[in-house]
Amino acid sequence: MSVARSVAEVLRDRVRLEVEAIDRMYLNVYVPHLQSVGAVVGYLRVHRSQRFASTTAVTPMTEAFVRNIDQFVNTAGVDLIAFQKGQRKDDVTQKYLGRFAQHEGVLYVGKAQEKARVMRTERRRSRFTGGTYPWIVESTAMVNHYYFYCVDEDFGPFFLKFCSYFPYNAKLCINGNEYLKRQLAKCGVAFEALDNGVKSCADPKLMQRVCDELSAGKIDRLLRKWLRRLPHPFPPRDRTAGYRYQLSILQAEFSLTQVLDQPVTGRIFFEEMIRENLDIGRPSQVSLVFDRKVSRRTPGQFRTRVITDGVVPSLHVDYKKTRIKQYHKEGQALRTETTINDTRDFAIGRRIENLDELRKIGFAANRRLLDVQRIGHDCFIGEASFQDMQKPIMVNQHRAAALRFADPRVHALLHVMLLFLLVQGTFTHKVLREHLAPLLGKKPSQLTPGRITYDLRRLRLHGLIERIPKTHRYRITAKGLRTAIFYNSLYNRSLRTGLAIISPCAANSELPIAKSIRAAENAVNKWCQHQKLAA
Repeated sequence: MSVARSVAEVLRDRVRLEVEAIDRMYLNVYVPHLQSVGAVVGYLRVHRSQRFASTTAVTPMTEAFVRNIDQFVNTAGVDLIAFQKGQRKDDVTQKYLGRFAQHEGVLYVGKAQEKARVMRTERRRSRFTGGTYPWIVESTAMVNHYYFYCVDEDFGPFFLKFCSYFPYNAKLCINGNEYLKRQLAKCGVAFEALDNGVKSCADPKLMQRVCDELSAGKIDRLLRKWLRRLPHPFPPRDRTAGYRYQLSILQAEFSLTQVLDQPVTGRIFFEEMIRENLDIGRPSQVSLVFDRKVSRRTPGQFRTRVITDGVVPSLHVDYKKTRIKQYHKEGQALRTETTINDTRDFAIGRRIENLDELRKIGFAANRRLLDVQRIGHDCFIGEASFQDMQKPIMVNQHRAAALRFADPRVHALLHVMLLFLLVQGTFTHKVLREHLAPLLGKKPSQLTPGRITYDLRRLRLHGLIERIPKTHRYRITAKGLRTAIFYNSLYNRSLRTGLAIISPCAANSELPIAKSIRAAENAVNKWCQHQKLAA
């Protein structure tokens, strides 16, 4: 079998199995009515009928919760492990999973001291009477956390971590790929497992449907099920009054796994793709991938990093608190996964009910990254199209000037198209003027509206942008995106670098390639001189 020659060929012809799935999710389990000082005061004064609001009133509840955990460990016959500092909890869990033979149940309970957000009571003195009174403040403290590592018949391995201090916030961690494996086994569908994924499946359509059906409702039911089985910090009276746990999203991973037909070819392809896309983390490319506008006021880091774990490289693209990781999984599959650490990066709330909207963003970001990489690696626009750009064009008796390669203004225009345009977004005359001027070393006031209109007109007539009907907004076309990437890649990576090497005053004129070029140039000059003398 031949080796694939391009990104497009690999993604089109060499993918044996493809699946989009929610990967790991780290969820906040909290009581909404106990997350602020005012809410806690109301809980103590109104619900608990305390004369003064003080967290000493919940001390008996905390002690009872810890006693219930100890009693649960003894009754269930599971181990209580005190985690050491720096100890990998996953390693411990894998040992217990290896000898767990039940359909579902608790593997073990872990205990560790960790920093937590808590409500504390401090003594304050009245400036009028001189007497002291309790005052509740929000603080942090190192307190005991209890990890319940469990196996569910539908979700597989997961853990639920409780803080032992009021208001007893917890964390739930699940894995969508483990959920997928459990569901395929329950349906009797044959599959071959990949580490945290699936390598092959007898029914790929059913597999994708199972992944799509993992919903916020199912995750919420998982939490309710195990809250009934495990020790609960709040008594029934509080839960009946509405002090019940809810879920919000702290971190969510959305993965696209593409199993390739040849492991060796896939690795070569992936390394080439990393080399060609080191600039994908720039604001220009980030806006293409995440379908979000990026300006100088946008907070966060925008960068690309290549991290090597052993001999396996991985590509990391950062956008605010969100990251896309791409790597060659076990030498057999291309894994692209978007990790969203803050849903507000995309103007979406953190409640679990927003999972569907977040899923669309995560999976779309994976696809757009592959689209940008495909275009960046296979961005050739053809000889005819390239030559058409180098000369004026007539469209319906309207003449447009050429977009000549290496023209500084043309490259500034194309760079701005990559810098601020979204794949499906729009821009205006004003936006182009504001961001074109700095690239030309000018202020926006120095570019006349007529000059910007002239540039928009030639971009439009050359087919690089199109005007949205009945508006004054424009959007980039597929041809415009390919042309912009081609012009910038060719100029930045080939022409400018090559000119720096062959320049007589270049600092790197002693490089072997520079010496070879200079020797070839001298040989040609001698041959030409010889021909003149002979004539």
